[in-house]
Amino acid sequence: MKAQVNEIKERLQYFNGTEMFYQIPLLKTRFTDGLKYLSEVAECFWLITDASVIAKSLMNRSEFITIDFKRLPEEKQDYLGYEAEIIYSDGNDTILEKHGYRATDFPLDELRLFFVNDTLMLPSEY
Repeated sequence: MKAQVNEIKERLQYFNGTEMFYQIPLLKTRFTDGLKYLSEVAECFWLITDASVIAKSLMNRSEFITIDFKRLPEEKQDYLGYEAEIIYSDGNDTILEKHGYRATDFPLDELRLFFVNDTLMLPSEY
């Protein structure tokens, strides 16, 4: 599993800009090549969908949103009762919303995404 994680991290660095945009049908959110790749290798379409729904709901508070997925250290997991959290902020350290996930099979320990103009992307694709 560790090798796969390192390979995913390494491959994500190569996405700069995007050739194509993909769309989440009901939400009309666009996402990039890097996220299409990630959703396939990490089987995390749930992450793209969740992040889109929440980020869209925050657009009235900020037109640029950073989305940070973080797996919590075990002692914090035991204390808080969830394995990971996603923090939504305005890019200037103002936290807009926080969501805890009791369990996750997402292979990476952390991931940052940007949401701007109804489009979800990797920071390198911005």
